[in-house]
Amino acid sequence: MITAEQQTQLRTWFADRLPVDVYESLVSVTADREEITVIGNLPANESVKDFRERTREQRIEVAREAEELYRRKVSWGVRSGDETTLFTHLAVPVMTRLRQSERQVLDTLVAGGVARSRADALAWCVRLVGRNTDAWLAELRESLDTVQRVRSQGPDVKADIKKSESE
Repeated sequence: MITAEQQTQLRTWFADRLPVDVYESLVSVTADREEITVIGNLPANESVKDFRERTREQRIEVAREAEELYRRKVSWGVRSGDETTLFTHLAVPVMTRLRQSERQVLDTLVAGGVARSRADALAWCVRLVGRNTDAWLAELRESLDTVQRVRSQGPDVKADIKKSESE
């Protein structure tokens, strides 16, 4: 997870490098350990297909620079009204250990036709939690930003250890 300050720096980096005619406006730049997702408003009177074709080379150029700098894949998307269309985005496998009662929840979702597999059922659960706890997750992220800021203002423990080892 990245801090609010890092998030602002990342958004600024993309805003500075994207040609002015790519998006009508930049909506969001989000990141995790594997991927940076850039979403902007679709220019008026342009289809998603036309947008992808028209901006492909520009987006590839910016993505290559960002991927080298940030060591993450760059994904793209557009927003038109309330609808967001993502393209070139990752689906990253995540390993987890679940107890039988937790596996039974996933198996029930599969048996009920809500999901095709346990992996789909788990993704469905994560989306449901995310949708129903947006405010709580936002508050948790803010708290993590505060923790990161406080840590950065504290003593440099690694430097103190290296200094004492060299004495």
